[in-house]
Amino acid sequence: MENNDELLRISETKKILQVKRAMIDHSTFQDISAKNMKITDANLSDLEIEGAQVGGAFIHNIGMPPKGHPMYNPDARQRPVRFENCDLNNSFITNCNLENLVIDNCNVKGVKINGILLEDLFKAYAK
Repeated sequence: MENNDELLRISETKKILQVKRAMIDHSTFQDISAKNMKITDANLSDLEIEGAQVGGAFIHNIGMPPKGHPMYNPDARQRPVRFENCDLNNSFITNCNLENLVIDNCNVKGVKINGILLEDLFKAYAK
């Protein structure tokens, strides 16, 4: 910790936190309920979420700031995001840039791309 850092410990309690314009780098949250939590306008670079239940989660408008945003930088490039050992069945990916996306060792049964079953695409390509 730096000299001006404040350590705040919250343990075995129920709290409602309203946090604005705060730097909580290098924080660890363990065995918590963050149900109905909302994070907006945040830098979540290098965020790691493990062992979490995310049913009903809505993740949107993620990536580099768009043109017209005060933090827009035309030279900035999004660093890769990695999903591993995730259950995404019955999920939707809509209006996303999947350029150079790698799907490896995954069950793709029933996966559709623009309404076409991925399995059918594989069969057509194999011919």
